[in-house]
Amino acid sequence: MNELSVGTHVIDAGLPMHMVCDAAGTVLHAGPTLERIRPGLVGQNMETAFRIVLPCMPATMSNLLDHQGERMFLEVVADQDGAAEQTKLRGVCFAIGGGMVLLNFFFGTDVARAVIRHGLTARHFAPFDPTMELLFLMEARDVILKEFKQVSGRLDEARKSAEKQAVTDALTGLLNRRALDEQLQNLADRRSKTYALMHLDLDFFKSVNDTYGHAAGDCVLEKVGIILREQVRSDDLVARVGGDEFVLVFNNCDDVGLMQRIAQRIIARLEEPISFEGNTCRISGSIGITLSSYYADPSPTRMMAEADAALYASKKNGRSRATVAARPASEDV
Repeated sequence: MNELSVGTHVIDAGLPMHMVCDAAGTVLHAGPTLERIRPGLVGQNMETAFRIVLPCMPATMSNLLDHQGERMFLEVVADQDGAAEQTKLRGVCFAIGGGMVLLNFFFGTDVARAVIRHGLTARHFAPFDPTMELLFLMEARDVILKEFKQVSGRLDEARKSAEKQAVTDALTGLLNRRALDEQLQNLADRRSKTYALMHLDLDFFKSVNDTYGHAAGDCVLEKVGIILREQVRSDDLVARVGGDEFVLVFNNCDDVGLMQRIAQRIIARLEEPISFEGNTCRISGSIGITLSSYYADPSPTRMMAEADAALYASKKNGRSRATVAARPASEDV
């Protein structure tokens, strides 16, 4: 039978990860994909470019020929730039005459990392290479994962938005009664934490609604929300618990004098005129104050009741003022 002569370009297309070595182990030719994985192969010795892992033996020509036709496991020895470091290959070799050996390589389970590490695409593999199917599956997986992450992100944003809405007053952006109850219960469970509670009811707010309408009232409530947020620290909280009722909780606070000063600042700010569509809206505020340190058992229900009673006293005594709840004389705090 006559020998069949095949051009190098044909072999490169069909076996893009092959190389040809002479009897001394010098690389005479390397396929385009193998050259991409391990640049500068031609002219190097096989032993300097590859390490045979299984069967464990030096990468000499005699050893290769003793195992020709058998599957081998190899590692690419890093080039001077370290570009091929840790790439794992499988290979098989055949004597092709003239003392030359053809070695053809392919990827095993390391294909995904190798494709990413060396920037390989479908054009770097033979059309019939099963790696093409793996690449397709990898691309499909990446598309699916990307879409999943996007959907998951949107769902997560929707969940966070729903959770925020569930504990937020829509008009003022403050916390609502539900959020306040949860926060107060958390403080009650942590008995070592002291806090001050301030219950605020707007004075003359009904007159604004009756005179200028509910749109004016909403404008006033939004302004009140801004004022109250400016009077608290980042770890304090402000909640709207009714139409014109608000509760402020000051964490780690046991200074009744400070609470009285803050209450006076709030009242002063509330009494500043608020403009709405050319009209001037005027309100004020009545406040009740209590401190958790006043009680041996500062339960949220009791604290709210005491602050509410102090608020009622402020209303009864002329409004636009703050009243501190009396410390229970009979309790051993």
